[in-house]
Amino acid sequence: MAKTVIFFGSTTGTCEDIANRIAAKNGADVKNASELTAESVADYDVLLLGSSTWGAGELQDDWFGPCEVLKGLNLSGKTVALFAVGDYSAYGDTFCGALAPLYEAVKNTGAKIVGQVSTDGYTFDASEAVVNGEFVGLALDESNEPEKTDARIDAWLASF
Repeated sequence: MAKTVIFFGSTTGTCEDIANRIAAKNGADVKNASELTAESVADYDVLLLGSSTWGAGELQDDWFGPCEVLKGLNLSGKTVALFAVGDYSAYGDTFCGALAPLYEAVKNTGAKIVGQVSTDGYTFDASEAVVNGEFVGLALDESNEPEKTDARIDAWLASF
């Protein structure tokens, strides 16, 4: 079985709650993004990277240093999936934009990136996290659609 870790960045606790809910479903270890180093990812086969979205689609603060670490890693042989929490009602034009810098950080690392999610069933105006009609990872909205979260997590986990 693949050894999995979830690294999350959360200011209000919502993304941390999501990380723990995902871990309860797949047995992953859970760590704050600030703990991400080359050494801390070495023993894992699967990296799940999550962030809350702030301001105009920005990454949560704990990710700024770790994103630079990720860009410099060789993740060949590892699988990476992304998730983010956003608010389509208040920030519909940048919904779950935090996925975009996470994706940019890992796309050239040699990792197998999985877990893209169709935009079907989502309400939002725009997002930098949409590539070819799909979110580059799991987009969640605990503010407006908490009743959809568990089903979306289950479908996402089943996709890889």
